[in-house]
Amino acid sequence: MKWYQLDDNEIMDKLSTNRKKGLTNNFAVARLKKFGLNQLSQKQSSSLLFLFLKQFQDFMVLVLLAATLLSGLLGEYVDAIAIIVIVLMNSILGFFQEQKAERSLTKLKELSAPLAHVLRDGEWITIPSTDVVVGDIIKLSSGDRIVADMRIIKSDSLEIEESALTGESIPVSKTSDKILGNDLDFADQYNMAFMGTLVTKGTGQAVIVATGMQTVMGQIAELLVQTKPQPTPLERRLGGLGRILIMVALFLTAMVVVFGIWQGHPLYDMFLSGISLAVAAIPEGLPAIVTVALSLGVQRMIKKKAIVRKLAAVETLGNTTVICSDKTGTLTENKMTVKQLYMNHQLVDVTGDGHELKGNFYVNQHKTQNKFIEQALLYAMLCSHASIKKQDKKWKLDGDPTEIALLVAAHKANLTEASKEPFKIVDEIAFDSERKRMTVIVEDASHQRFAITKGAPDVLLPRTNYIFDQQGRRPISSRDKNKIDHQLDEMTASALRTIAICIKPLSTELNYDNHSIENNLTFVGLAGIIDPPRKEVKQAIKACKDAGIKTVMITGDHAKTATAIAKQLDLIVQDDAVLTGYELNQMSDEALADKIDDIYVFARVTPAHKLRIVQALQKKGHIVAMTGDGVNDAPALKASDIGISMGMAGTDVAKEASALVLLDDNFITIEAAIKEGRNIYENIRKFIRYLLASNVGEILVMLFAIMMSYPLPLIPVQILWVNLVTDGLPAMALGLDQPEKNVMKMPPRPVKEGIFSRGLGLKIITRGFMIGLVTLFAFMTAYQSDPDHLIYARTIAFTTLVMAQLIHVFDCRSERSVFARNPFQNLYLLAAVISSVVLLLIVIYYPPLQVIFETVPIHLKDWIYVISMAAIPTVLFGFIPAKKQ
Repeated sequence: MKWYQLDDNEIMDKLSTNRKKGLTNNFAVARLKKFGLNQLSQKQSSSLLFLFLKQFQDFMVLVLLAATLLSGLLGEYVDAIAIIVIVLMNSILGFFQEQKAERSLTKLKELSAPLAHVLRDGEWITIPSTDVVVGDIIKLSSGDRIVADMRIIKSDSLEIEESALTGESIPVSKTSDKILGNDLDFADQYNMAFMGTLVTKGTGQAVIVATGMQTVMGQIAELLVQTKPQPTPLERRLGGLGRILIMVALFLTAMVVVFGIWQGHPLYDMFLSGISLAVAAIPEGLPAIVTVALSLGVQRMIKKKAIVRKLAAVETLGNTTVICSDKTGTLTENKMTVKQLYMNHQLVDVTGDGHELKGNFYVNQHKTQNKFIEQALLYAMLCSHASIKKQDKKWKLDGDPTEIALLVAAHKANLTEASKEPFKIVDEIAFDSERKRMTVIVEDASHQRFAITKGAPDVLLPRTNYIFDQQGRRPISSRDKNKIDHQLDEMTASALRTIAICIKPLSTELNYDNHSIENNLTFVGLAGIIDPPRKEVKQAIKACKDAGIKTVMITGDHAKTATAIAKQLDLIVQDDAVLTGYELNQMSDEALADKIDDIYVFARVTPAHKLRIVQALQKKGHIVAMTGDGVNDAPALKASDIGISMGMAGTDVAKEASALVLLDDNFITIEAAIKEGRNIYENIRKFIRYLLASNVGEILVMLFAIMMSYPLPLIPVQILWVNLVTDGLPAMALGLDQPEKNVMKMPPRPVKEGIFSRGLGLKIITRGFMIGLVTLFAFMTAYQSDPDHLIYARTIAFTTLVMAQLIHVFDCRSERSVFARNPFQNLYLLAAVISSVVLLLIVIYYPPLQVIFETVPIHLKDWIYVISMAAIPTVLFGFIPAKKQ
């Protein structure tokens, strides 16, 4: 039902209610039983046990559990316990994350007001908001939270702040008149009030037309329930890596068993050897190291004013191809600012954005300040309820955003609260959404009275008969009106909100007729106001563009305003890159997907529109980062690849649905986070390269030794020690590596790019092959020199493998060569390598550990031989040009 199109009588008839008496209590109770409580339904929460067990369905976790089983079968219970600890750490992290996500709808429900003032049986009573029904007459006053969707039937200067639904913080003036129009979005239905919004000014009455899940808020809740979060690219890639690893492990196990039996070895011995090889193939520490690397990234991002709520989202940022950004507060200051004044037939440009109290006035690029500017701004100060106070050495501004903007402009003209002291406000005609103007009656120090009226120019100019300029107060001419109209058109084209300021001399009599006071006015000037772009955002958008990332503005504001801001930010050049919510309604999903790559601004959009936009971009293969702060943004935040909410202006619902929270609500923080995300992904590739090359080396040592009928060069506990300690510490240090200089000059990674792309797979195999080869050669040499001393040969193999990996880690810092980067640049890596060497020495020379790890002390000549062999893989490939690798 299009309630905004109906008048009061039609609404009362359709809802079976009475304007003067409301519903009868019996009828209301019956309706409540039939249609249910006025509350948002919530998907049944998962039990804590289910949420915990759910963490074990990830493929990589299953791989680790398989490794635990294999270690247990080998009798290596210490190994099994170590793996279980890693699995539990990751599962607990995921458990707490999902528990937070389930709070989103709970936060949404909290937006409903606890009480409502309703008219029942001709009396005003207070009841719980859950008990209101369709047809109830509601009383509204400043500070009230709207309890349901309702049609306004009486408005007295009523203004409602709808940012939770529209994202726009400017309160909306409400009217009781019917609106003639089809398919209006709720943001344009000025005679409606919606659940979850807030009355900021005035009083009124309304009749409830929708409750619970039938409200606009209910529709958002339904979208939130139905919207499934997308797995991050990193989660998809690690899942794929896990599947590859388990297949490799099973293949190698089967091959060793079959090959060994074919050579005549006992079945049981070959089964145990195969399991040992499978343990070698699985990098048990990989999930833990990924978690640590992401956590370190999170700590760095906190310093850059961004809080990550989902670890994998850090890396997703680096993969982003499109940023869908809200306008108000993210791209703009969210502080209305006077940018232009027009008086005395001169256009004055005003500098200083936001709530800066210092600024200058320019006419034709020449700095100026004259009595006309001061007088117009003084009148604006007097006809205002905005205030400015100094608290804790900071200025605090309070009031309507438009009035605050005029007050700030007045301070730039050196007008302070003291400037108002010679004047006394005698009476006031409050602003009304139907009148679109406000008037105050002022008495000056000489007891002369005059009226000041400010409001919409289209309303005040027809009431104007005089103009104030350098000739004084004189009758306004048609030429004057043409000039004013021309200037209004110029300001509107620049998306400035315009306010006209007029005055009227009055007699000293106390009896005034409100109608006559606001006629026969004298035009003083115009003020052009806008929420200006943040200064640093333009450069941040350019940096994102250089990085191959498209920035899209999505706003509930008007197309003209959005277009003007987009042009100032160099987001668009032509107006045809703008699409409105109304136009979106006329398009199918297929048509939207076809056109969406050419659109940079979406204006007057609804929550459902935002979700459609995100899904259309994803359909085109984009990785989408979506910013938002209101309840209206929650479904799109949840559906996007990475949802980014505002920490200052954001609602709890938006924060709970997002993966990243910006503490300063600033777009430039997104750019810094993307840079961090890209570096984290490259660092993850570095330590995956390091870990898997090490594991390839371990596998080949074991496999070739079995094929050549040698004893196993490494025992399972040595393999696990290498995977968790020798591999773990340097891999974590690689996660702290500094970014390459050109990290924000490269295009985003292709969505389908695998973890082994850009030659990583070849590097892993070739380096791993060489590490395995030199380790096997060292083992064979030691074993052949003393076949009865197997522990000595295994110690030589173990030491060679560890040292080869610790030297190889420096090669992993660069895609080109080990010589391409300064080894002393990453001090964490140096410390990790030194720590690993110290731990190796302890394992070799500390008697209690010698028993556990089956090692023996080795001599200086052995060390010279081991290090020489271990250096071969890294030095050899260091001299091969990158293009040949």
